Amino acid sequence: MADLAHTSWRTDQTEGAQALGMGKEAFSLPAATALFEKAKEILGYDLLEICIEGPKEKLDSTVISQPAIYVASLAAVELLRNREGGQAVIDSIDVTCGLSLGEYTALAFAGAFSFEDGLKLVKLRGEAMQAAADATPSAMTSVIGLNADKVQELCDVANQEVSEEERVQIANFLCPGNYAVSGGVKGVQVVEEKAKSFKARMTVRLAVAGAFHTRFMSPAVSKLEAALAKTQISTPRIPVISNVDAQPHSSPQVIKDILAKQVTSPVQWETTLKTLFGKGLKSSYELGPGKVIAGIIKRIDKNAPPVVNIGI
Repeated sequence: MADLAHTSWRTDQTEGAQALGMGKEAFSLPAATALFEKAKEILGYDLLEICIEGPKEKLDSTVISQPAIYVASLAAVELLRNREGGQAVIDSIDVTCGLSLGEYTALAFAGAFSFEDGLKLVKLRGEAMQAAADATPSAMTSVIGLNADKVQELCDVANQEVSEEERVQIANFLCPGNYAVSGGVKGVQVVEEKAKSFKARMTVRLAVAGAFHTRFMSPAVSKLEAALAKTQISTPRIPVISNVDAQPHSSPQVIKDILAKQVTSPVQWETTLKTLFGKGLKSSYELGPGKVIAGIIKRIDKNAPPVVNIGI
């Protein structure tokens, strides 16, 4: 593990982070607006208009929400840079990470690839994941109030009642008491039906296209691998912790391999944050839409340094 300390910068995840009206702060700063203008050229549509005006159903679609969160999060970096002392804060950051899609934003921030190349990857990722979800019906649900072992037991019991194609697994290890389960629609339904008998407080079906971070996304891997092979990736200037193994990687080829694995691998967010705390995290910034990460941090460590949120 690299020597991590002082400051962590992190972005939000894809699922649920987008919100109608996000991006409006970009109008106050040319550097932020410029990112949305570049995005318009690459995507072929006005992303900022969709972010602000909707309709929400369009913004919530995987093919739109992933580019939207990527661009909005990097626009939030420009908002921070424009604040008094903001550049000094950015210069002081010595480790970064992002939840799910946020890993791409973190890599762009760390200089592993350009804004434009990152957006092209995110565009393809969203399209490939949507296609995989359309090909095989699947779902995700959050299980609230249980530890990871109990959620795994719940998944094991559910898997005994469904076919192999419908089986479920933990897809997002977010924080104690909040783990996302992904899999076949029937498997997810059984998890929801049996959750109360395992003393779960509740389950919340996630409004996503399908079972992200599981084998259900396997059809997206080859498409992403092909795009990554053609993308120029450099050694990040600061460590970027991967969702796949909660470790930073400096090799461009390893980063490409990790990003391809990420769509089918569980998100190790809880381990990532515990690693940061163990290395002496002193301050942190959440950049982008929402305040999900700040809430997760408090669930893991109530004594963690306050998170500075830079929304947009």
